[in-house]
Amino acid sequence: MTIARKLLSAGIAAATAVALAACTTTGPSEPPAISSKGVEGSWIDAQGTGLSTFAGGSFKTVATDTGQKLADGSYTMTSGTSVEIHGTSLIRQTPISFNCLLISTSQLNCTSGSGQNFVLTRRI
Repeated sequence: MTIARKLLSAGIAAATAVALAACTTTGPSEPPAISSKGVEGSWIDAQGTGLSTFAGGSFKTVATDTGQKLADGSYTMTSGTSVEIHGTSLIRQTPISFNCLLISTSQLNCTSGSGQNFVLTRRI
């Protein structure tokens, strides 16, 4: 091989190594949050009977027909798409808890502490 070919081969090998190094990752990372707003805002249940509002770590749920407060409490984003909700049912005067997953910017799938599943849809 001539010196020119050796230099060309070495240059191609070096360029390939640099390109491959740029493609490597630092390992698994947390999935990005679906929305910078997360769950902040108003959400309505599938039956249209309750409107839940999330803001600044607190939530409240009111009846859509009367405006009567049904529940309140707090929430914590445990990841970019997961939220834990704890509070009190004001009608039953009992503690409530839910784990929810933000499926999209407009859908929140939740499971109650007793195992009941329900869906909330973001109200625009």
